[in-house]
Amino acid sequence: MLTTENILFLTLAYLVGAFPSAVWLGKTFYNTDVREYGSGNAGATNTFRTLGAKAGVPVLLMDILKGWIAVNLIYCLVDNQLLSDEKFFEIKLAFGIAAVIGHLFPIYTGFRGGKGIATMLGVMIGIYWQAALFSALVFIITFIISKYVSLSSIVASLAFPLIVIVILPHQNANSSLIIFSIFVPILSLITHQKNIERLIRREENKAKFGKNK
Repeated sequence: MLTTENILFLTLAYLVGAFPSAVWLGKTFYNTDVREYGSGNAGATNTFRTLGAKAGVPVLLMDILKGWIAVNLIYCLVDNQLLSDEKFFEIKLAFGIAAVIGHLFPIYTGFRGGKGIATMLGVMIGIYWQAALFSALVFIITFIISKYVSLSSIVASLAFPLIVIVILPHQNANSSLIIFSIFVPILSLITHQKNIERLIRREENKAKFGKNK
């Protein structure tokens, strides 16, 4: 049941997720709007490509932190200790999804955001950090082999439900966790649609991070 307090915190979670890390950092310290270069996305990967690691790493960390902070807003709820375990998890999940939506469609920058992968990772860490780190390891291995950030993100997201359900099943797993684990790859496939098309055509660029303005 939605309460006024829950609605207010859902809105706050969205606003946290909508914080335009890439745009803010690029404009403030490099006088550059990363959305005008590379893929045009306001995310960590495009920041790496456009402005290099010194800008990309902080943006990546901030985007991950946005998801983690949103999930943990539940501890600010007045009655959080009175919630059942399942309801507690569902509210955390709702806050996390609100943050991802905020990153995808940020109100601060005309609703032009990134692909939500780093923020989703922050949500995953806040909800089930063991599975999140396992998924991150899959990303790293795939990236080392392929050098494609997009492919690595897709493979890691596809691995997440397998990790949650089969490899590292949570002792308190419920239907919401299972549904969330399936939602992760669906979101990744939707936001990476153009990347998938380029991968099929063998036109996707491999990672070459640096200042490419």
